[in-house]
Amino acid sequence: MLAAAVATVLITAATVPLPWLAVRDGHDWRFALPGWHGTTFKIRWMHSVEKEDWEEWFAITPSGAIEITGTRFKTFGAGVPSHAGTETHLDDGWVVMTGIDRVVDPYAVQAAVEEHYRLIFHGRAIALSRSDPPPILTFAVVDAPLWQALPALVRTLNGALDSQ
Repeated sequence: MLAAAVATVLITAATVPLPWLAVRDGHDWRFALPGWHGTTFKIRWMHSVEKEDWEEWFAITPSGAIEITGTRFKTFGAGVPSHAGTETHLDDGWVVMTGIDRVVDPYAVQAAVEEHYRLIFHGRAIALSRSDPPPILTFAVVDAPLWQALPALVRTLNGALDSQ
């Protein structure tokens, strides 16, 4: 009886679609993370001119879309607005803009090696840059069963670095 119950739970978990934050390189899933409403993540990279880390913060909306919620960077440069969202302030040498709350779905990143693109999820960094020419990675929430997301989920766990 217990074996039947465990088998039923495993089959259900493997076949029922769940929301995944899928990071794709073309049609191939490169990484997968839980994509429930309220899930947050960051993209961090080194600005090609300023040579300083920049960061953008994202959240999954109730409708399953990706929304940029804020950003932080060290210096203003060409093309950077003087303010965005509802608040702009300085925090320990960073210019921080919050309350942007703009849907950017799907979200695309050209992950150049020189800029060291990283995905930050629950305090762990995952290197996105890996080759030249740089891949264009697309982030989107996808409903899929565990078996479909599993290879990308394993790559995500294997690719996670110890710190941000």
